[in-house]
Amino acid sequence: MKAILSLTTALTFLLVPAHADWIEMFDGKSLDGWKVSTENPGSFRIEEEAIVTDGPRAHLFYGKDGTADFKDFEFECEVMTAKGANAGIFFHTRYQEEGWPNYGYEAQVNATHKDVRKTGSVYAFKDVNEVHHKDGEWFTYRVRVEGSKVTVSLNGKVINEYLEPEDHADKTRRLSTGTIALQAHDPDSIVRFRKLRIRKL
Repeated sequence: MKAILSLTTALTFLLVPAHADWIEMFDGKSLDGWKVSTENPGSFRIEEEAIVTDGPRAHLFYGKDGTADFKDFEFECEVMTAKGANAGIFFHTRYQEEGWPNYGYEAQVNATHKDVRKTGSVYAFKDVNEVHHKDGEWFTYRVRVEGSKVTVSLNGKVINEYLEPEDHADKTRRLSTGTIALQAHDPDSIVRFRKLRIRKL
């Protein structure tokens, strides 16, 4: 009986996929491994081991040429917003030189900006209208994508779950595969990102 139980346990372990190791996405000193859009590249700078958005619209894409590719994954970082700031974390997106990203979804970053869609929103698809963090304080932001489900957590608490419908009609703003991108939204939106990491599921 013990032998059977041991064999069953071993088989169960083999059948349950283990999480891949975390990939550290930012070295705290440079934007090595990232590619900024040609539209307003000066909107991103590094300060005190954080990526700072400070300027007109621009996007920073993960991957040497902005072409990293993830399907099922967990992404995590720490974020701090200034008063009235707006930003976003795009996923399953693709590098583009200018404009708002055409592909993938946006996880919103916003506590006190006038936009009613607050941090944790899967922007325009399943929004969060409550504020779950304070400006001027670091918080942990996690986005998990598995199959057709997106789970968004702040400081370890799930605040949003979005299930993409089977009849989802949008041809580009949808779950597929792609990279991560940080958004500089406007000149009055100063947001800091640090300790960025990702792992495949």
